[in-house]
Amino acid sequence: MFHQDAIPFITAFTISALVVWFSTPIVRKLGLLAGLTDQPNDRKMHTTPVVRLGGVSIFLGTLCALLLVWWGGWFGVLTPAKEYEVWGVTIGGVAFFLLGLADDIFQLPASFRLFMQLLISAIAWWVGVRIEFISVPFFGIVKFGWFSLPITMVWLSGMVNAINWIDGLDGLAAGVTTIASAVLLITSLFMDQPAAALIAAALSGGCLGFLRYNFKPFSSAEIFMGDGGAYYLGFTLAGVSVIGLVKTAAVAAVILPYLILAVPILDGVFVIMKRLRNRESVMSAGKHHLHHRLIQAGISKRDAVLFIYTLTIWAGCLALAISGMPAGGTYAVISTFLLAYACWKVRDIIYRRSLKKQNGTSLKSSDPDSIKPKNDET
Repeated sequence: MFHQDAIPFITAFTISALVVWFSTPIVRKLGLLAGLTDQPNDRKMHTTPVVRLGGVSIFLGTLCALLLVWWGGWFGVLTPAKEYEVWGVTIGGVAFFLLGLADDIFQLPASFRLFMQLLISAIAWWVGVRIEFISVPFFGIVKFGWFSLPITMVWLSGMVNAINWIDGLDGLAAGVTTIASAVLLITSLFMDQPAAALIAAALSGGCLGFLRYNFKPFSSAEIFMGDGGAYYLGFTLAGVSVIGLVKTAAVAAVILPYLILAVPILDGVFVIMKRLRNRESVMSAGKHHLHHRLIQAGISKRDAVLFIYTLTIWAGCLALAISGMPAGGTYAVISTFLLAYACWKVRDIIYRRSLKKQNGTSLKSSDPDSIKPKNDET
């Protein structure tokens, strides 16, 4: 039997998951009728056109769940500042979703998308979703002052693009967000931030419901979330981490968001550095992401997704341990063993592929027909 205090979070999770579960087939049919599909190319991993409007379902599911929770009074009595923060994350998510949806439909220029991302992030900062200080061990709280604005804009916009960039394999972005938002839910509750936890619960449920259609281990995805979904997920994750963890004065809370979201953050930083070194636009497309490199090394698409899931679980469990919550250390140890096994499996697959390739080359070079003159007239 669930504890009574858990009912609002279970409700938000369940409503969001159910709305996404039942609305996604409808959205897919509408996308097919409108011809809004993602076409395959040499950079993308899919080989047939797939509807790219799945973000509509995730957005509707999460929003319906949050509105129901708000209507039920489960957000509790919030201070005006806290209420602004919650609305800032909600309305900012709507704005980012609409921007991404417009890009899905009209293919907006990269420079315009970046400008709008920064503008929406600045508005979110204005209504209270802001990184105002950092707790430094032995030094106490260091306030950012007006530097809070650019720091917050980089964090919010950066996470939007980081989630969008990892959305390159079936189920990858949705699965990573499911795991990360579940960990944010737990840590926000532990840090006594129930409003942030409710948003995280709704987001996690919506992404889990979407995986029913987006991640099929033995067949291709039926629908993609598109930029609308990825933008919404990225901003909401970043916003929840700000109002739920970053604003907490505890020293441990300083690094929790960056650990929980370490996989998309590090992948995004690596790609940006790579593009800057090659003198390319940071908003340009490429094949330097972790999932691309795993595929190039010989890992199957399904195994690449599962490996990145494992990385995300490991990072999340480390965050639970650092937060000081009970059994957090146990989860960290178990997830470390799980990651070690996953790394061994990936290494074994790459080694076997390399060995098979070497044997194939050796057999080809020893074939008498392969060393005949090209124009043999005898």
